[in-house]
Amino acid sequence: MQASAILPQDASDAALLGRVWSETQAGPCPVLLRQGHVFDLSGAAATISGLLERDDLTAILASTDLPDLGPLESFLDGSAGHLLAPVDLQAIKAAGVTFADSMLERVIEEQARGDSARANEVRARLAPVIGESLRGVRAGSEKSREIKALLQDMNLWSQYLEVGIGPDAEIFTKAQPMSAVGCGDRVGIHPISEWNNPEPEIVLVVRSDGTILGATLGNDVNLRDVEGRSALLLGKAKDNNASCAIGPFIRLFDAQFTKSDLENATVSLRVEGEDGFVMTGESPMQAISRTPDDLVGQMLNRSHQYPDGAVLFLGTMFAPVKDRRGEGQGFTHETGDRVEIASPRLGTLVNWVERTDRCPEWQFGIGALMRNLIARGLGDRI
Repeated sequence: MQASAILPQDASDAALLGRVWSETQAGPCPVLLRQGHVFDLSGAAATISGLLERDDLTAILASTDLPDLGPLESFLDGSAGHLLAPVDLQAIKAAGVTFADSMLERVIEEQARGDSARANEVRARLAPVIGESLRGVRAGSEKSREIKALLQDMNLWSQYLEVGIGPDAEIFTKAQPMSAVGCGDRVGIHPISEWNNPEPEIVLVVRSDGTILGATLGNDVNLRDVEGRSALLLGKAKDNNASCAIGPFIRLFDAQFTKSDLENATVSLRVEGEDGFVMTGESPMQAISRTPDDLVGQMLNRSHQYPDGAVLFLGTMFAPVKDRRGEGQGFTHETGDRVEIASPRLGTLVNWVERTDRCPEWQFGIGALMRNLIARGLGDRI
C-alpha cells in the first residue's frame, strides 16, 4: 500500500489520529499524522481512548514537540512497524438496518432462511412492494407508522423493518475492545458460511459523555446465511476472529471537516477477487433512515454508559447482489478478495479476505496492553 492511496484527499488539512505498533517503542502507540509523518502521542495519553477523553486534546495535537516515529510509508512497508485499528479500549458497537436497501436485504435473508439460491426469487416478490416504500422514510416518523400498518395488513412486516423504521434502533456489540483489525490486515469469514459479504460503513468516534468527536471507516463483515437462519445467531454472524476492520485513521471534526460534511459523505466499495471478479458500488450517507445523533443517543444515555468511550458503525448502505458463483446465487466472498472501503474525506480502508481460522489469532487484549504500557513506563498515562 502507498500512503497516498489510503489517506483522505485533503489529508494536509485533516486532523488524523491513529494507532501503530512501533518496533522502536516495542508496543502500540497513539499517533498523529502530520505532513506524512507519524508522531507519538504516548507522552500525553498511552491509549486512544484516554487521549480522546482529554479536554486539552486540541492543544496536545498542536504541539511541536511530539516524537517523530518516522514516515507513514515505513509503517506500510513494515520497516518501522504496522498500522493498527485506530481504537483500543472503546466499546465497538454497531447499528443495524439503517438504510433502505439493506433493510430489504435483511428481510430477504429472513424469508429465504439463509439460502442464497432462494434470494432472487424472494427479492423479485418483495422488492416491488417493500423496496420503494422504504426509501426516504425517517425512522419513527408518521410516514413510517403508515407503512408499518400497510405492510402488516399485507402480512409482510418483519423484525428487521421494526428496527429499520420503528422508534427503536438496533444497536449491538460488533466486537470486543482491542479485537478490531486495521488497514492492511486480513479480515475474516467464518468457514461455515457460504453466503457472506462486506458491510462498508462510516464509524463514529464517541467520547464517554456522548460527544461525537470524529469518524473513520469500517467493515462490519456479515455472514448472510447464518443470520438468515435465525436473527438469534447475530453474534455468530458478526463477532468472529478478525471479522471487524476499522481505519485507516480517525478524522476529528474541526473547521475543515464537520458533522455536515459527514452527513453528506459518499462511501464506495470495491472488491477484487483472485478469480478476476470485480464488484463496485457507491452510496450516499444522506439515504440513512436515522441521524447519527439519534443513533448515538440510543447507544449512549442514562441507561447505557461507556466510560472508555465507544465507536459506532452507522449501518451499511450496500446490499451486494452481483452473481459470482453462478446465475441467481448473488455475491459471496472468496479467499484472497481485496476489499476497499473509501470516502474522499476519510481515506481508504484496505483488507484481504481470509478464513477466520487462518487469520492470526487475537491475543493482544486489554491485559496484554496494560502489561506492555507498564513495562514501557507508561502506566501513569493509561
